[in-house]
Amino acid sequence: MISVEDALGRILAALAPCGAETVQVSESFGRVLAEDVVARVTQPPAAVSAMDGYAARGGDVAAGPVSLRQVGAVPAGSSFHGVVGPGECVRIFTGAPLPEGADTIVIQENVDAEGTTIRVREATTPGRFVRPAGLDFRAGDVGLAAGGVVGVRQLGLAAAMNRPWLRVARKPRVAILATGDEVVMPGEPVGPSQIVSSNGLALAAFVRCWGGEPVQLGIAPDRSDALQAMAAGAQGADLLVTTGGASVGEHDLVRSALGAKGLALDFWQIAMRPGKPLMFGRIGATPMLGLPGNPVSSLVCSVVFLRPILLRLLGVSDLEPQRMDAVLGAALPENDRRQDYLRATLSRGPAGENVATAFARQDSSMLSLLAKADALIVRPPLAPALRAGATVGVLPLRQSLAGV
Repeated sequence: MISVEDALGRILAALAPCGAETVQVSESFGRVLAEDVVARVTQPPAAVSAMDGYAARGGDVAAGPVSLRQVGAVPAGSSFHGVVGPGECVRIFTGAPLPEGADTIVIQENVDAEGTTIRVREATTPGRFVRPAGLDFRAGDVGLAAGGVVGVRQLGLAAAMNRPWLRVARKPRVAILATGDEVVMPGEPVGPSQIVSSNGLALAAFVRCWGGEPVQLGIAPDRSDALQAMAAGAQGADLLVTTGGASVGEHDLVRSALGAKGLALDFWQIAMRPGKPLMFGRIGATPMLGLPGNPVSSLVCSVVFLRPILLRLLGVSDLEPQRMDAVLGAALPENDRRQDYLRATLSRGPAGENVATAFARQDSSMLSLLAKADALIVRPPLAPALRAGATVGVLPLRQSLAGV
């Protein structure tokens, strides 16, 4: 067995980004930028008012109170075509361009208006409540860097920079192949020795969550010829993910069946719990990740391995796990030689700290606990026993590629 760190390093070293495509900015949410996004316009294009009030000359309102004569008005989306002279002002609204001659805004709360006579009660300094041209960005500025993910805020910025099209990483096509005579799809008749399959559906959702495009190949029965035929459907995919058939046993056929079709196995078995029987290799030009058939093990391995694989294929530079610290809500015994990933809930302590409490039972057959979990407590090999209140590292589970 090899360590989690060694396995992940070998996997990522064998992969390269998938390439790029162009999409409408409206369709770019959740996509990874393949190139820098450069502004095509300056924002704001000219000095504008940041408040409703009166545009004036700073020298006229440097001391107060003072009276000015209103010579015009300019709402947002319009402009004043004259020049503000000494002793004059122009009614202005938020976002409207500053008239020529004016260099400050007297907010409406600080004036008394009687017809065209505007009495300013307080002094206002030059530049007050004025947004200069280019305050947000200027044409030619890099607003978003390549390798970043387009969330809601980033999409809004790209649109504001007048970028109707964006160059983004192509979504990796991930072929998913479940195996086993003992599994059936939801809704199908369930035999006395069968269980309902969840792996394929859950993995497809995971792939979508982290920026990929899943391709379901179905469930292969425990026959070499059937498994080989169905795995051939992965041709042209960027990654083949199998689930099941990776453990030691006469019906575990993935290694032998795909080995006969050219599977070059890099490694098999990881010093982790759950997920020991994980494998990685390549069939021709297609990388292959073999996940355990146990649903909990399959999804935990997806968090640890499939997520960074997808990010590598997308060209994301930051592949570090999104770990955070928490304090234990309950004591933990010492660990053995395998790295442990314990399903846990997260809560807030009295001082606002994250509190991670592992479920009392960690049986890998209990998918219901994984559904209830907020995080995985990561326990290194040979970690000592810990009391409640000790600090541990956790992997939060409620995350996806695109945030807000």
